[in-house]
Amino acid sequence: MSTTLVFGASGQLGQCLAHVARERGMQGLVFPPEAQANILNPEGLRELFAQHRPAYAINCAAYTAVDKAEDEVALARQVNRDGAENLARLCGEFGATLVQISTDFVFAGTGNQPLVETDEAAPISVYGLTKLEGEQVIPALASQHFILRTSWLYSEFAGNFVKTMLRLGRERDELRVIWDQVGTPTYAIDLAGCILHLIDTQSTAYGLYHYSNEGLTSWYDFATAIFELSGLPVKTVPIRTAEYPTKATRPAYSVMDKSKVKQALNITIPHWRASLQTCLGRLE
Repeated sequence: MSTTLVFGASGQLGQCLAHVARERGMQGLVFPPEAQANILNPEGLRELFAQHRPAYAINCAAYTAVDKAEDEVALARQVNRDGAENLARLCGEFGATLVQISTDFVFAGTGNQPLVETDEAAPISVYGLTKLEGEQVIPALASQHFILRTSWLYSEFAGNFVKTMLRLGRERDELRVIWDQVGTPTYAIDLAGCILHLIDTQSTAYGLYHYSNEGLTSWYDFATAIFELSGLPVKTVPIRTAEYPTKATRPAYSVMDKSKVKQALNITIPHWRASLQTCLGRLE
């Protein structure tokens, strides 16, 4: 039985991978603690690879504090680029397949058509830039790799937009939410399912892919759906991005086309609203 090492096991996607693996009865996934699996410690990583001889390494570890990254450029780059480089190098040496998680923030977000993998990446934030740099170091070091760009992750695990809205919705009767940023919410359980599917089927369709749920929405409409489906009587007020200034600039439009991943892995992807309903049911 082959082994899969999961890095960033305690984060949202790491917890979702553990949950889906248990549901499916998948064996061989190893979720080492961060002290053992620090992606910035090449010597420790080498020991881990030598011990487990993994067939796959899933990199869920990332610096994701988008606004803080504008001030902590070196740290964001260390985690998002150098960490990915460390894992890719070892995957290449040990013959393992690397599954790297990336982001829609690699795009400028100035268009209005769903983005395909060959569209120009032009990040407008430090977070987006360092995640793109992480993507770029991988191919030369690990020929067997999948890079999955995703967006607006949420689940019943860890902190995320859905759980924040539910908390605020119980405290307030009105919330102001941005309506002029458009993208696709992604249920991290669905993304975990996609990752485990490519491992389970031993896919060799290596390369760069986009994965989010189907459809598109704004943060305002997403929040409105959360309150509607959860039965919370909250009034949502749409505001422009300019009315809610943040240190990092976000893409205004980052809807991704999923045709490539659906065809390569022969999967169907749920609509974001259906997956949101599933998540809210589990949270209740």
